[in-house]
Amino acid sequence: MKNHTMNDDNSTPAAINEAAYSEILQQAVAEIRVARTLLARQVNSTANSVYWKLGKLLFDKQLAEGYGSSVVKQLSVDLKNEFPDMGLSPRNLWNMKRFYERYYQEDTKLLQAVAVLPWGHNLLLLDKIQSPDEARFYANEVLTKGWSRDLLLNAIKMDSYSRAEQQLKFHNFSSTLPEASADYANEVFKSSYNLGFLGITEPVKELELENRLIAKIRAFILELGKGFSFIGNQYRLEYNGKEYFVDMLFFHRGLRSLVAIELKIGSFKAEYVGKMNLYLSLLDKLEKSETENQSIGIILCADKDHLDVEIALQDINKPIGVAEYQLLLPKEELQTLVLNEMKSELGLNGLNDDRISRAE
Repeated sequence: MKNHTMNDDNSTPAAINEAAYSEILQQAVAEIRVARTLLARQVNSTANSVYWKLGKLLFDKQLAEGYGSSVVKQLSVDLKNEFPDMGLSPRNLWNMKRFYERYYQEDTKLLQAVAVLPWGHNLLLLDKIQSPDEARFYANEVLTKGWSRDLLLNAIKMDSYSRAEQQLKFHNFSSTLPEASADYANEVFKSSYNLGFLGITEPVKELELENRLIAKIRAFILELGKGFSFIGNQYRLEYNGKEYFVDMLFFHRGLRSLVAIELKIGSFKAEYVGKMNLYLSLLDKLEKSETENQSIGIILCADKDHLDVEIALQDINKPIGVAEYQLLLPKEELQTLVLNEMKSELGLNGLNDDRISRAE
């Protein structure tokens, strides 16, 4: 058995190539960063726990500014003599009371989020944010993205919460995926995609749009973002003697999920959600491996209305998002041209219901 101990002699270790060393370095850096993050959270959690208990003490004793000021001032003096490095000024003691008052009746998830924030971040949230949902949003953003206090302030000034809420109306990830996966999926998928690289200058039908995307699949994957791998188009699923075809099927490495994309040349319709829900059920049953997460569906339309999307997704238990695409032609002009052509062709040729459904 080999003895894996450090050599005391001056022997030179076996040389490793640059790629192998780079991998070792990256793993070492990652381990240190994780450890530092965990340590910082433990330190913050311990400090905030003390602040929480001091705030509760002031709250329970019903101390308020005015008649309670002299008590808090004396308490600050005595505590600072005992603990000079803890930041126990009168102002900070009042902040601890505010901290307790703001959150003691809130849900566990919000409490867990603010408990591990740096105190300066918590003070900023106390000063700038009133809504519990909004506080939780910003706290989670700080934790997942490592925002400094200045970055948090900028995000609040830009009203990042409202913009994120607007995007959330176009999918149901928060109610159908675990919290971490939902947050990640929200970052991965956009509410709008630019397909101008297709160079479309005349009306096209869905199948033609799909074929053009397949012909320029690399450009489409770049527009989708990092982590997507293309599996196939018109991907065949067979169940109970029936065949179903998914317009485009991808796999996302980070999400560890199959991603089905359905293309629609017109505006969003509620029935598209039911069809996608069926496809996702079949993908999870027939294609998903045990190591993969549940499949995700994206309905790509020329236009969407957030109220229509919201009501259509309300009782759906599969993760589905609705996004719109943009072409070189204005959407309104493209839709008018396409629909006029379809009406003319469908009226002349007398297509059956399946063909009409596919055209829509």
